Amino acid sequence: MSASASVSTKELYDAASNDWQRTAPILLSDYTARPFLLEWCAPVDGLDVLDLGCGEGYFARQLKQRGAATLRGIDVSAEMIRAAARREEQEGLGIEYSTGNATDLADLQAQSFDLIVAVFLFNYLDLQQTRHTMREVFRLLRPGGRFVFAVPHPSLPFLCEKTAPFYFDPEGKGYFSGRDSQFEGAIWRRDGKSVPVRSVHKNLEDYFGALAAAGFDKMPQLAELHATEAHLELDPAWFGPLRDKPLHLAFQLVK
Repeated sequence: MSASASVSTKELYDAASNDWQRTAPILLSDYTARPFLLEWCAPVDGLDVLDLGCGEGYFARQLKQRGAATLRGIDVSAEMIRAAARREEQEGLGIEYSTGNATDLADLQAQSFDLIVAVFLFNYLDLQQTRHTMREVFRLLRPGGRFVFAVPHPSLPFLCEKTAPFYFDPEGKGYFSGRDSQFEGAIWRRDGKSVPVRSVHKNLEDYFGALAAAGFDKMPQLAELHATEAHLELDPAWFGPLRDKPLHLAFQLVK
C-alpha cells in the first residue's frame, strides 16, 4: 500500500491545493473532460446550480460566467475552499463556497437546485457513500432538474501503465475483485508536474444501481471521454500514451 493511501481525501487536497489552482486549462482532465461537461451543462442561464466537490472553483467559475443565477460550491478541503474564496474576492462572480462533505447535505432544502454537478467526486466515495449522496442529489433537484457528473472510467486502472499523464494503481486487484477498493494514482499538468488523485473503484453496475436506487428512473445519457484527435494534434507527446484509451465516464440524468 502506498504512503498516500493512509491520508484522508481532505488531507490529500489540503496539501496539494496550490497545484490545482488555475485560470486556464493545465491538468489533463481540463482538456479531456471539463470542456465536454460544460457543453453538457448548457444552457445554464438563470439556473440555481450546486457544484459538489468543487475544489478551488475552476468549473464553478465557468458555470457562473455562462449565466447561472446562483451557484454554490461545496468541498471537503478547507484549503481548496480558501483558494476558491480568494478568487471570488478578486472576480466577484457571486459564487457561494463552503467547506463540507457531499455525504452530509441535510442542511440544504429539498428541490432547491436546477442543476447539480459533481466533477470527479464519486471516485473519492465508497459505494455506500455514493448511494447515499445520489439519494441526496435526487432530493435536492427540482422536477426536470439535471444531474451531471463524471468519474474516472472504471476500466482505466487496468489499461494504463503507472506513468504520465494519468494512471491509477489497482495493486494487483481486478475489475471485479477490486470493487470498493481505493486505488491511488496521479494526474499530470502540461508543465510536467503531477498531482495525486485516487479512485474508490466501482463498476458500471454499481453506478447504474446507485442511480436507480436514488430514484432516477430514466436511462442516463452516457459518454466515454478520451483523448481526441484534436488533443493528439495539440500535444502529441503528452496525449500520445492515452491514444485509444477510455479516460472518463460522464453521466447526465433528468429528474
